Amino acid sequence: MSFHHIHKRSFLLRSAVVAALAMLPAAFGPAVGPAAAQDKSLTIFAAASMKNALDEANAAFTKATGTKVVASYAASSALMKQIESGAPADIFVSADLQWMDYGQERNLIDPKSRFNLLGNSLVLIAPKDSQQGEVKIGPGFDLAKLAGDGRVATGDVRAVPVGVYAKTALEKLGAWAAVEPKMAMADNVRAALTLVARGEAALGIVYSTDAKVEPNVKVIGTFPADSHPAITYPVAATRDAKGDTAGYLKFLRSAPAAAIFQAQGFTYLVPAGP
Repeated sequence: MSFHHIHKRSFLLRSAVVAALAMLPAAFGPAVGPAAAQDKSLTIFAAASMKNALDEANAAFTKATGTKVVASYAASSALMKQIESGAPADIFVSADLQWMDYGQERNLIDPKSRFNLLGNSLVLIAPKDSQQGEVKIGPGFDLAKLAGDGRVATGDVRAVPVGVYAKTALEKLGAWAAVEPKMAMADNVRAALTLVARGEAALGIVYSTDAKVEPNVKVIGTFPADSHPAITYPVAATRDAKGDTAGYLKFLRSAPAAAIFQAQGFTYLVPAGP
């Protein structure tokens, strides 16, 4: 075979390889780099009491958009402190206005994205097999006597929203001074719920939505709405948010999201969209 034929054959082979390589992106789709992959995920820091409802909402959002959502649940106070320390969160959902205000004052959230999402109520719970019947909670309510030799579990009253709400209510009702030595303060509301569910605390003060998802407790009383500030869950994108935060926040304002939150017992505070 002549040099000319070998050279021509080699040229044709190289051309075929180049053509085949050129077709790969069309066959398998464009390569997705780290930045593009990151844009298809969101990290949510949310109050512990939201876990069941938000897990369901996040799954619906992922199904609709293909965007993966990773949620981290803890006390709002702990989560905001983590964000302040540089933890990479895209969305923050607090169980009270105080910790969202804290973040806004320190330029840790985007105030233009902020809105109030949900409401809740404060209840007194006991283990499911407790002999304690329903009680009416009002002025002069003697929680210390009701607890007997047992403990009353709630979140840390110095920082955890449910604990702050609980202390405020008990002070207003005149029950705090006597019951304070019997308080068992947990890191977050779900930890307090667990103490009661296991019978390690005689009573507990949690949100009504927490009691709804724990079969081993029963609600024995509801705190009057005027005994504490309205329980409000604000949501906002963080200052350093990445990914489709606008799409996620829009989803939280939608009718499908409203249905999920209401089914879990939350009060939905924004008008449902299409």
